Amino acid sequence: MLERVNIQNLDDYFTECSKRRKKGVYFCRLTVYSVEIEQFIKKYYNEARKNGVVIEGKIPNPDEKNLSYYEEIMGMGFQMSLGFLNDSLKKWLPRMNDHQRERVVLALYDTLDSLQKAGKTENMLKNAYIKFMCWLYYKFERIINQLGADQIPKILYEGYVSSYERMMLSILSQAGCDILLLQYEGDQGYLKVDPGSVWSEECRVDGAAGFPQGFSLKRIREIMQDEQRSEALYGARPNVKNSTNSWIKGTGLDDFRETVSTRGKDPHLFYNCFYRINGVSDKLFYAEELYRFQLELKNSKRNVVIVDKEIPKPTPDEIAAIKRNNYTNQDQMIRGLAANMKHKAGGELYKLMNQSFVDSIQKAAKEPGISLNKLTNRAVYLLCWLNRYQAKLFEHWNNTDIACFIYLGGCKNSSEAMFVSFLARLPVDVLILCPNLNERCCLTDDLLYELNYTESLVLDRFPVNNAKLHIGTAAYHAERELDTLMYQDTGLYRNQQYTRANVINLQTMYEEIRILWDQELKYRPSFSVVGDTVNIPVIFSKVSGVKDGELEYYWGSIQELLTENTVLIQKAPYLDHTTPNPVKPYATEFYKNGKLLKTKMKQHPKYPYGILREEVQEVMLEKLQMILEEKRIRGIGENGTEYTVISTVLNLPKDILRMIQKFDFTKKNPKLIYVNAAEQIISLEDTILVTFLNLIGFDILFFIPTGYQSVEKYLNQNVMEEHQIGEYVYDLQVPDLKNTPFNKPRQGWRNIIFKRGN
Repeated sequence: MLERVNIQNLDDYFTECSKRRKKGVYFCRLTVYSVEIEQFIKKYYNEARKNGVVIEGKIPNPDEKNLSYYEEIMGMGFQMSLGFLNDSLKKWLPRMNDHQRERVVLALYDTLDSLQKAGKTENMLKNAYIKFMCWLYYKFERIINQLGADQIPKILYEGYVSSYERMMLSILSQAGCDILLLQYEGDQGYLKVDPGSVWSEECRVDGAAGFPQGFSLKRIREIMQDEQRSEALYGARPNVKNSTNSWIKGTGLDDFRETVSTRGKDPHLFYNCFYRINGVSDKLFYAEELYRFQLELKNSKRNVVIVDKEIPKPTPDEIAAIKRNNYTNQDQMIRGLAANMKHKAGGELYKLMNQSFVDSIQKAAKEPGISLNKLTNRAVYLLCWLNRYQAKLFEHWNNTDIACFIYLGGCKNSSEAMFVSFLARLPVDVLILCPNLNERCCLTDDLLYELNYTESLVLDRFPVNNAKLHIGTAAYHAERELDTLMYQDTGLYRNQQYTRANVINLQTMYEEIRILWDQELKYRPSFSVVGDTVNIPVIFSKVSGVKDGELEYYWGSIQELLTENTVLIQKAPYLDHTTPNPVKPYATEFYKNGKLLKTKMKQHPKYPYGILREEVQEVMLEKLQMILEEKRIRGIGENGTEYTVISTVLNLPKDILRMIQKFDFTKKNPKLIYVNAAEQIISLEDTILVTFLNLIGFDILFFIPTGYQSVEKYLNQNVMEEHQIGEYVYDLQVPDLKNTPFNKPRQGWRNIIFKRGN
């Protein structure tokens, strides 16, 4: 039998028997944890899997089938003698050689003898003997025929052992096995079966503490599987790695000016910087400083890419160039898409790209709620942008080159942020400039260094040449500061300060309409500004009937609402399918898969709105898309009505178009009054027109003395409010409301009360 010897270092476990300081085996208990101990457990676990036995939970007791088979082969006899034990083991475990069997026999006899001396009956000895024999056969047969080899077999046991398990492990220890017990809750449980630590020793490691919550061999196995999976994904690792921001002085652009040779000397590192600069230090000279900075970079022969405002989304051709398949899991997707990364600079740059790509995707995969499909789309975007910019960033690249990627405006979404973080792990200096403090970059990254200034400056384009360089005077910047003080969170607004608006349809009493009608929008209930978007409260109502049947006052009440900014329609239809429309033949070219093809539309020779301000065009096309997406008009997506919607909105009358162009979302809004006194159905085109103008922010009033349907026929959801003000009147001729004088309506008690309140 081999003697159990005390261990000096955990790594002694992996020393071959012939090279150990003292010939023997180790039987130890680990009750403490450290990072080094975790690495040791991983290594020991691997050794036990290859050349030993791993026990997670108890060693199962022999069941009826085990005992039945044992009885069939061995019978139920028992003698407390070395000869009997030797003959029994020779028959029960025939693969052991004589030397191995002798070790087990002596250890087994020694254990049974100790039980006998402790007062156990012969029947108890017999039961213990059969239990040990079954365990040897069913649990440890794979290692007992390795006993005596220079490579000592390993047993790893997780948890507290029972009394008989301790005896079984002691038999195997004496026979020539190394044993390690993992006891996460301390040593108290083991000491119940071995109070004097006679059979094993507790390992004491300096600086170690208790095991962390949840630590287990299962967790170790998962970590090792993750590591193996990662190695398969990463392939050959690069010979160099990034030393990002470790060398910088925090001096802003001067850090980027630092030559590569002075940043660091370690040949196994490349020294890049990853910055975000919020605000500006000096508004007067900021643009000029950027202009000089990019000139210096180019004059130093560095590869430079500059992006303004946003990283343009990949084009259909760029996306089509990425080879991909249908993926069932994340690893398959990473391996498949990574094959798209190639560069003529050679293997080292490819290894860096592949490593950063895998890191980026695995980090994104941890975001809550992200699906494999979304992750794949973001990975494709990353590869498209890499293909777009890598030729310029890595042209004539060698191991000492550091390119520079400058992004003015900051990341707008998670795809941009992932791409920028990806670049920061490559031989690239990444600089994010956010001079306008009202616009925030969404990027978060542990490597990112941030520099903050208190002054803010609006700069839409990076100044790359003199022709585009605009430098504000001190007076100009003072005026901008005054604007900020006056028009930010004060209730005061600059002309055309906002370019985006959402519409809120007000529910009112009929008498309130006259009070709200000519008010500036900012004084109406529910008006608000959130970020760069104005919430506009508008009137969208239908007035049915004639109050008290008094036509003179009825016409006068309509005439009273006519302002200089009101479109008056006195006969239905205003527009219909016979109205000349030069856009109609091309409407089918502007819409595909539920989306407006805005770029194609704007480039078309028949597109009529190119003369409008860009922001006005964007608002109009956004509202048109909303009508189509929400299917506000019946027949959209069913019978081609969507093309009627497109052609109608793209052929607005000139007076309405001019009202939209000059509409300021914080002031008085334009109006439309539609009077339909005849028995004429309002057309589909008219319904499209008023639906669109409602979303733009027009106040819209229908006066229907007959009470008949107006636009309801073509709306999927009737969002208009209806006011029943009197009896229905038929066969009326609408007078010239703009030029014929009428008596004003008498003021009722509601009107008087509301005017006083106003």
